Amino acid sequence: MQLRPRFLGRLGVADVVTVANIVVGFVAIIVAPLDPALAARLILLAAIADGLDGLIARTYGSTPVGEFFDSLADTVSFGVAPAAVVVSLAGDVVHLETIETLVGSVEAALVVGVPALFVAAAVIRLAMYTAYDIEERVTEGVQSTLAATVLSAAVLAVDIPLGWLIGAVGLLAYLMITRIPYPDLRTRDALSMGLVQAGVVLAPGLASRAFPRLLLTVALAYLLLAPRFYPRVEK
Repeated sequence: MQLRPRFLGRLGVADVVTVANIVVGFVAIIVAPLDPALAARLILLAAIADGLDGLIARTYGSTPVGEFFDSLADTVSFGVAPAAVVVSLAGDVVHLETIETLVGSVEAALVVGVPALFVAAAVIRLAMYTAYDIEERVTEGVQSTLAATVLSAAVLAVDIPLGWLIGAVGLLAYLMITRIPYPDLRTRDALSMGLVQAGVVLAPGLASRAFPRLLLTVALAYLLLAPRFYPRVEK
């Protein structure tokens, strides 16, 4: 029976949802150069899966690999995929066609370098979370899921100038590795956020992009106000 997959009987329902998160994040990376807006919607779909696997784990229990599995998935979906979207959008402006263009242009180097820092910050943040904050109701640094949600919602909600986009990516990268405390979302609020994300995924252009703009507003409100004003969930 050595040919039997090792994970059989060891993964729970929440872990299966996490696999879906990884798959959707990977597809977003592949799609990003072809259709950045679709990739942004896929990132939000992965965020829905991320919230769902957490809810399932809290309700029905998690497996020993769950916490590590989740961080690995988030690296793909909320680290690499948003960076790929930004590089794709910026590449249309800077025209990243050759290695010479990338090496010889400061602007082109920033277009690739700042998203690369975003990926590095997401990896550091997720590793620190898994090591130190996994059992806490408050975590240090902006959640990678929140950073990816802000970027994806912004891409779908407004037409962002390249400089502002790169600046936002750099700022979010820095915020992910700060010691600013962010409380976990309450279940009710997480479900509400998921519904808005679902609206963006299904109908991003409805009523003059109402869902993306609502999501961007809510995500920015949490980003700016949660450390001081959002009520902390008791254990």
